[in-house]
Amino acid sequence: MAIKLYMVQGSHPCAAVAKGMEMKGLSFKVFEYPPPMHSFVQKLRFGKRTVPSLRMDGEKVSGTIPILHRLDELVPEPRLFTENPGVATAAEWGVEDFQQVPRDLLWAGLAHKPTALWSFAQNSRLRLPKPMVVASAPLIIFPTRAINKTNDAKARRRLSELPAMLDKVDAWIADGTIGDTAHPNAADLSLLSTVRLLSTIGDVRPLLDGRPCDSAARTLWPVWDGNLPAGIFASS
Repeated sequence: MAIKLYMVQGSHPCAAVAKGMEMKGLSFKVFEYPPPMHSFVQKLRFGKRTVPSLRMDGEKVSGTIPILHRLDELVPEPRLFTENPGVATAAEWGVEDFQQVPRDLLWAGLAHKPTALWSFAQNSRLRLPKPMVVASAPLIIFPTRAINKTNDAKARRRLSELPAMLDKVDAWIADGTIGDTAHPNAADLSLLSTVRLLSTIGDVRPLLDGRPCDSAARTLWPVWDGNLPAGIFASS
């Protein structure tokens, strides 16, 4: 079966799906979009503007949860959606509520520090030179910020909400719903990919220090590109 993953560099949902396919032993090719072009082309190709999407011998599947379910159908073991109903609940919350948080923070913050965009793009498969990425950063950041409907006020609100959200993720680790990084499930992939992206945001890192979710996320993804310097939202 020929599988192609449509993605954006640094996207946490794309990282979750890629990890799931690796766990299943599935080989796949990658088509990487430059943001914000994916929003328009994805809508034409798959009927929704977001990544990730898969094309498999003509079949199309879009969205983190539908893709992870489809992977379980293709390769039953290791299971991503286990018999524990809490896994599906946590995974859905990860997509519906938690996943948007780093987008709101990053695109609002990058508007103040456009040169930081390079740190998120340096290992892109598009292989664009740093001067080109830095020069085109405003053309990427401001439309993407508008698409995500974020701004400084929303970012500061997200920061105030984040400790309670991280407590919720840590509670799922404490009760065993997630956190077995040797055998991650769908909720691990959904939640911890978001935590890992959050760790690239300087104003968020103090909120993650010492948390089980941060340790688990770094175990699953030891390397993750990007660094948005601290102090942006405090001064914005």
